[in-house]
Amino acid sequence: MSTTDRHAPGAGDLAQFGYKQELSRGLSTTDLLIYGLVFMVPIAPWAIYGTVYNEAKGMVPLVYLIGLVAMVFTALSYAQMSRAFPIAGSVYSYVGRGIHPKLGFIAGWTILLDYLLVPTLLYVFAAESMSGIFPSVPKWAWILLFLVVNTAVNYIGISFTAVVNRLFLTAEVLFIVIFVVMAVVAIANGTGGAEVTTKPIFDSASFSAPLVATALSIAVLSFLGFDGIATLSEESKGGHRSAGIAMIGGLFLVAFFFVSQTWLAGMLIPNTTSFPEDEAGNAFFDIVGRISGNGWQIAFLAMNALAVGIANAVAAQSATSRLLFSMSRDGQLPRFLAYINPRSKVPERAILLVAGITLVLGLFFVGQIGLISSLVNFGALTAFLLLHVSVVTYYGVRRRSGNVLLHWVGPVIGFAIIGFVLWNAEPAAKIGGLVWLAIGVLVLAYYSRKGIGILPEHRADSATELGDVTTSEDAGQPGPAATARQRAASHSTDPSTTEGRP
Repeated sequence: MSTTDRHAPGAGDLAQFGYKQELSRGLSTTDLLIYGLVFMVPIAPWAIYGTVYNEAKGMVPLVYLIGLVAMVFTALSYAQMSRAFPIAGSVYSYVGRGIHPKLGFIAGWTILLDYLLVPTLLYVFAAESMSGIFPSVPKWAWILLFLVVNTAVNYIGISFTAVVNRLFLTAEVLFIVIFVVMAVVAIANGTGGAEVTTKPIFDSASFSAPLVATALSIAVLSFLGFDGIATLSEESKGGHRSAGIAMIGGLFLVAFFFVSQTWLAGMLIPNTTSFPEDEAGNAFFDIVGRISGNGWQIAFLAMNALAVGIANAVAAQSATSRLLFSMSRDGQLPRFLAYINPRSKVPERAILLVAGITLVLGLFFVGQIGLISSLVNFGALTAFLLLHVSVVTYYGVRRRSGNVLLHWVGPVIGFAIIGFVLWNAEPAAKIGGLVWLAIGVLVLAYYSRKGIGILPEHRADSATELGDVTTSEDAGQPGPAATARQRAASHSTDPSTTEGRP
C-alpha cells in the first residue's frame, strides 16, 4: 500500500521514531548537495594524483570511473534507507532499524573509526601542504590553527556552516575552471609535449584488473563523504527524499570533476610512465607549475590546503559529531554527548570531543598519511557492507518489496564490490580495523550484559514505510522501544540528567 509524503515517517516529525526535534532544520537539498561536495572535495585528486598515477600506470580517470561505479550502488542503498529512516544516525540507524540494534551498534562503531580519523587525515594533509609553502612554521601549528577555526565554525551553528561550505565550494570550482583553461591552452599549443589522447582513460598496453584493483582503494577514499550527508537528515527541511537526492547527485558531480581534471592532467604529460616516489605527492602541482609558472603552483597548493584543512574538515567534524549525538541519544555511547546547545542547536559536547580527539591523533599521526588512509577505508567499507545487508533485510525480506533491482540486485552487487576492495586492503589496515572492531564487540557485550544502552529490537516502531512496499499495519503509535527513546531524548538537553550516565 502506498503512502503520501504527508504520512512519511520522519518528514518533519521525529516523534514517529521516538525522538523530538532538537537540531535546527535549516538545510535545503542544495545545502546538503553542497555539503556532500565539500566533504568529498572536488579538488581531491590534486594531493594524490601522483600516487594513483603510479598505481594505475597513468589511467587515473579510469580508476575514478571504476570508483564511481563502486560507490553508486552504495549511494543507492543509502538513499533507500535514508528515505525510510530520515534521522541523524546514518548507517548506525539504518542497520539498527533495518536489521537489529546490536548490528546497528557495530555499524556505527566501525564507521566511527572512519569519521574519527577523517578529520585527522585532513589536518595532516593540510599541514603537509602548508609546510611546503611556509617551511619555517611547524606542522603542529597548522593542525592547531585549522582545528580551532573549524571547531568555531561548527559551534556557531549549521546555517553558518552552510555559508562556509558555499564559499569554499565556489573557490574550489573557480580553481578547477582556471586549471581547465590553462590545460586546454597548453594542450592546444603542445606545451611540453601535451597532446589530446585517450590513454589516461584506457591504455590497453598497461591495463590489468589487479593493477586497477590496487589503485581502487585509494580512489574510493576520495568518494567517501557522500555518506556524511545522511548524518544531517534531521537538519534538512527538504523532506525524506532530500538526503538521497543529494548523495547520488553529489557523487556524480564530484566524479565529473575528478575525471575531467585527471584526464586533462594526463594529456599534459603523455610520455610520463611514473613519478619518483619523492615527487608523487606534489605531481599535480608540478604539472600546474610547468604550464603556468611558480605563482600559480603556490596558489594551487594554498587552495588545496585550505579546502582540505578547513572546508573538508568542517564537514567531517560535523558528520562525526552527529553520529556521536545519534548513538549517545540511544544510550549506545555516554549520554552526555547527546547534549544540544539550546542557542546554536548543535551537539556541543560531541563537537568538542571530536576536536579533542582529532588534536591528539593529528599530532600523533603527522607524516603517516598512508596508514591513516588505510584505516579510514576499513571503517567505512565495513559499515557499507552492513548497509547493503540492511537494504536486503529491511526491504527485500521484511517488506517483501517487488523492486528487485533496488532492493536485491543493487545491494548484492554493492556488497560484492565493497567486499573485494576491503579484502584487498593493506594488512596494517585490516589488523588495525579488526582490533577496533574487537573493541566494539567487547563494548557491546558489556552493554548487553549490564542492560545498558542497547535498545530492544525496534522493527515495529519505525511507523510507516515510504513508497510502494508500505503495509497498513505498520502505521500507528510508537512501540515500547520508541517510547523509551523518547523519554531518554527528552532529557538530552539537560546536563543535570545526563552527567555520569553511560
